[in-house]
Amino acid sequence: MSITLSLPPSLPHVHVSTSPHSMSILRRPPFRRLKPLPDHHFRRHRLASLAAAASVRQDTTVWTLAPLSQISPAAESLFHISIDVSDAPDLAASHTRPGQYLQLRIADLAKPTFLAISSPPAFSSASGAFEFLVKSVTGSTAEVLCGLNKGDVVEISQVMGGGFDVDRIQPPDAYPTVVIFATGSGISPIRSLIESGFSANQRSDVRLYYGARNLKRMAYQDRFKEWESSGVKIVPVLSQPDSSWSGETGYVQAAFARAKQIYRPEGTGVVLCGQKQMTEEVTSILVAEGVSTEMILKNF
Repeated sequence: MSITLSLPPSLPHVHVSTSPHSMSILRRPPFRRLKPLPDHHFRRHRLASLAAAASVRQDTTVWTLAPLSQISPAAESLFHISIDVSDAPDLAASHTRPGQYLQLRIADLAKPTFLAISSPPAFSSASGAFEFLVKSVTGSTAEVLCGLNKGDVVEISQVMGGGFDVDRIQPPDAYPTVVIFATGSGISPIRSLIESGFSANQRSDVRLYYGARNLKRMAYQDRFKEWESSGVKIVPVLSQPDSSWSGETGYVQAAFARAKQIYRPEGTGVVLCGQKQMTEEVTSILVAEGVSTEMILKNF
């Protein structure tokens, strides 16, 4: 017996056998009840589905074109970069607190980079510019950024994050001690904090432990006198100094552990920005001394 089946033209790749022998093996398989998947399998499938759905969501970031107004070396592998946002006054005015950051992307590069704003909020609104301290990391968007020239155009997002909530360590007489920690390019938002002013000169003990590999890698040295005149004692800590260095050595957490000098934990505020290991170890030391975690400020 010959059977002729007609296929729709949209399926030209489907092959159907018309042999009567092949028809004889199309039997219904025996019914078998499937066991329900364990809960962890369901959860894994659910999470995978949510991740897949999230990946196709549209990017809701608002991007603004802005030219570089300055790019210059700040230290070894660190660059001072200024971006002109005078044509976007609302964007400039949205920088309201030290420690805030934004995203930056460059044409033809898919991955944006996050940058903490180093200039104080008042500077942003008055001058129409954002300043940054950027570390050039091989193979990163930051490396490409540090290789651009004045006038080159980049895209920046809206200002993000809550920054350092310094209201939690006010008034000065209630928190006479403020200890600040920064490593590497983590000094960027700390500059914004110090130059914004947090009543440092009205406190009895304000210290900045600033760690770098050596003096060549330590940015903002030209600002140290100004910072100290505002009431901040600078404690540079070098992990690989040369033989002429007579200051603190090692890591900032070790330098602080040697000094400590937390006389009134309940009247102590802390600001942290830098390597994860540093922030975790410093936090452990401070909590052991009785400092409240509510008074330990971070910008992320």
